[in-house]
Amino acid sequence: MTDLQHADAVPLYGQQYLKDPAALYDEIRRTHGPVAPVLLPGDIPAWLVCGYREVHQVASDSQLFARDTRRWNAWDQIPPDWPGIGFVAYNRSVMFTEEDEHLRRSGAITDALNEVDQFALRAQCERHADRLIDKFAGAGEADLMEQYASPIPLLLSAELYGLAEADTPDLVRDITLAVNADPDSANAHKRVVATMERLLTEKRQTPGPDIPSRLLLHPAGLSDEEIVLDLGVIIAAAHQPTAYWIGNTIRLMLTDDRFAANLAGGRASVGQALNEVLWQDTPTQNFIGRFATRDTQLGGQRIRTGDLLVLGLAAANADPLVHPDGGVIGNHAQMSFGHGEHGCPWPAPELAEVIAKTAVEVLLDRLPDLGLAGPADELEWQQSLWMRGLVNLPVSFTPTYVTATGG
Repeated sequence: MTDLQHADAVPLYGQQYLKDPAALYDEIRRTHGPVAPVLLPGDIPAWLVCGYREVHQVASDSQLFARDTRRWNAWDQIPPDWPGIGFVAYNRSVMFTEEDEHLRRSGAITDALNEVDQFALRAQCERHADRLIDKFAGAGEADLMEQYASPIPLLLSAELYGLAEADTPDLVRDITLAVNADPDSANAHKRVVATMERLLTEKRQTPGPDIPSRLLLHPAGLSDEEIVLDLGVIIAAAHQPTAYWIGNTIRLMLTDDRFAANLAGGRASVGQALNEVLWQDTPTQNFIGRFATRDTQLGGQRIRTGDLLVLGLAAANADPLVHPDGGVIGNHAQMSFGHGEHGCPWPAPELAEVIAKTAVEVLLDRLPDLGLAGPADELEWQQSLWMRGLVNLPVSFTPTYVTATGG
């Protein structure tokens, strides 16, 4: 990339971005069109693909816009401690595979996820949701991010992995530390890998109706290293996006007058709120990324071999060409789960929706007078270019006496 190409690049960091990313996406689209020169933290040049049609095009063409991060032409500018290094540091997980190798690996994951019984998953989610609510129901207040939305996807992932219940708290702790900016993140990641390796050894000896066993037995013939890496990818992808989807949906239902009257037993409106969040406050805002395999044109911009294209999923969802009237009711064509062969394996969005919808419904059933414990405009969002989620979600409610059966 030349300085000329990125002379008017827009920084995707700083107070303007953190204050109102949606407004910045709109400004970028008006100024530069559907593909814009941007600067990532550290003033690393990249292209933000913010048009819906262009995101669809890039995600659909894995030959021209490939996934292997070793293609990046800016590696000489990337320090080892760059904030986005965890998203681009190459490893042999399914995230960075291409062509036939990617189809082999992603196909095995899709098959393993497709065998998850969604009715059983809902029942498991209800059980975990009730147990978590039981812990704070008598207090009359809670932080729903820390105490509810964040642990639910991890508890369910551990169950789907066939992890012993006694080992689940340690895994939940380590994954939480691994994905956050914590001094122990690196060690936590190593412990997660060790847990996956130990789990795989157990499942090889005693297979069960769980995801690791299905991957071990899959005809794709995955190696232990491949399975361990891909198990890490699956659980990471299931955690924060689903947790933020739950939190963002609860926030919407507590702050938008359209939902206020339906909170008590408000199951009919939960699906609508979940869909609106994917369009307007999608957990995965931007995805890094794709790398041009040759010089090309996209959205009126000259893209050079090795250039990084960031998929602006939130910006694409807000593209006025998609819904010029601003309405999203009944429209499920958002880009929140990506698209194409590198998008989420098709069972994953369905499973995430079962978890998110059940978690919100159980919460509203158990705590019908739930309300924010403070002004909505004082809620703090995570300072992340990639994800859109609340730091905390303080709520208050009438304390509820919990019986031995959980209600």
